[in-house]
Amino acid sequence: MDGDTESPSPATPAPPSPATPSPHSSSPSATKRTVGLLGVPLDLGAGRRGTDMGPSAIRLAGVTNRLEALGVTVDDLGYVAVASPETRTPGNERLRFGREILRTSLRLRDRVRQSIRSGAIPLVLGGDHSVAMGTIAGTAAHLADSGQSLGVLWIDAHADLNTPESSPSGNVHGMPLAVLLGRGDPLLLQIGGGAPVLSPEHVAIVGLRDVDAGEARRIRNLGVHVWTMKEIDERGMSTCIREALAIATNDTGGLHLSFDMDSLDPETAPGVGTPVPGGLTYREAHLACELIAESNALLSMEFVEVNPILDDRNRTGQLAVELIMSTLGKTIV
Repeated sequence: MDGDTESPSPATPAPPSPATPSPHSSSPSATKRTVGLLGVPLDLGAGRRGTDMGPSAIRLAGVTNRLEALGVTVDDLGYVAVASPETRTPGNERLRFGREILRTSLRLRDRVRQSIRSGAIPLVLGGDHSVAMGTIAGTAAHLADSGQSLGVLWIDAHADLNTPESSPSGNVHGMPLAVLLGRGDPLLLQIGGGAPVLSPEHVAIVGLRDVDAGEARRIRNLGVHVWTMKEIDERGMSTCIREALAIATNDTGGLHLSFDMDSLDPETAPGVGTPVPGGLTYREAHLACELIAESNALLSMEFVEVNPILDDRNRTGQLAVELIMSTLGKTIV
């Protein structure tokens, strides 16, 4: 395990038409109901402690029982090994804990790829958002075996497009999407073998409202498709998420959902790593997840940045479970 200690288990360019995406025949969600549940208790990439307890909070909120009641078979894969921050030093202050995060990401990549090969939809519970490097790299590697590309729907208050040069903090949870697009430190780019994992034209960011200057330039330069909270306010979540799904499923082999719980307003989801006022409402978040389920394109997903230290009686962990249920097909009637 590379000397790491095992974390204990718990006691915009113009978008295409906003029509609903066509179902992808290669999508596990269209043909089977098995989820590979995997916790990644990582907070090395964050600026404050606590997101390492996020996977336990979601489990304690009953994710397994709720999914099984929905008719989903849960293959519980346990936890990915993560280095303890008490036994490590941050190292490069522009890329804090970079080596430890890469080790975890490589482990996660391999386990996600294996889970998809077994016929499951990997459901990764974070942990800070740097876990997306491993999840997305694993799903993309699976599709690459058949010459297909991966589409990503990134629901987040933040773009996570910083590099060590542009980051104001050096925290890796603000860098994963940049790394996946082939930008950033060569150390982290090893997750894709030194090459980009994703193409910008297949990435859709929804719920954006807190962007650093360097990230804004990168969005424009790369041509990443973005739907800000202003657009959601003006045009409605239904229109925006349908457009985003059309982008992420256009000429791809399927969809990965990267859902940061700080995309929601802190009044609704108080226990998150980096809260920002003015986020998604309860119903906007559920609508997004319900439309993702209807797309029949889902290959893998992660729900990240739940921080129980900042939460109120596990409200945010419980909400994560509800949103996971909607993503996997739970409907109102």
